[in-house]
Amino acid sequence: MLGETKQVVQSFLIGRVFETVILAAMNYVGLLLIGVQYALLLAVLGAVLNLIPYVGMIVATVITVLIAMALQDLNAALWVLALYSLVQFIDNHFLVPLVVGAKVQLNAFFSIVVVIAGGMLWGVPGMFLSIPLAAMLKVIFDRVPGLTPWGYVLGMGDAEKEKEEAKQKVKDEKRAARA
Repeated sequence: MLGETKQVVQSFLIGRVFETVILAAMNYVGLLLIGVQYALLLAVLGAVLNLIPYVGMIVATVITVLIAMALQDLNAALWVLALYSLVQFIDNHFLVPLVVGAKVQLNAFFSIVVVIAGGMLWGVPGMFLSIPLAAMLKVIFDRVPGLTPWGYVLGMGDAEKEKEEAKQKVKDEKRAARA
């Protein structure tokens, strides 16, 4: 079980890296279309700062808006604000649940619910930690006989296959405990 929780945390981190690359690409394309100077630098900065939930993206947005206003005009700064708002919406509602949640084998709906609940309970740190904690709980639920239905609910993929695999694991654990 410890090996699987380690794997879940590693998968979460890989998902976050993948999310960061996608965000950098979206930021870069948008900033190029707007015509912002230093688009690549600002896009990568925004994606990396996004690893700090909400606060990081606010800082990245403020920096990029100020640079756009200083080097271009107010119109470009407003377009940057609109771009970063759209990118943040896509990230929070699609990328995190689908990309990061899929890496840790959580279904997208539950990933969204967990991020919202984590934010309500513990604020920004809760949002960042909610998916890996939920994934670790899923690993535990999958292994504890009375909790396997909860692991099934949190999971994704072929429902019948997961159910049969969970039943088989419970049987195997019972046999191993008797031996």
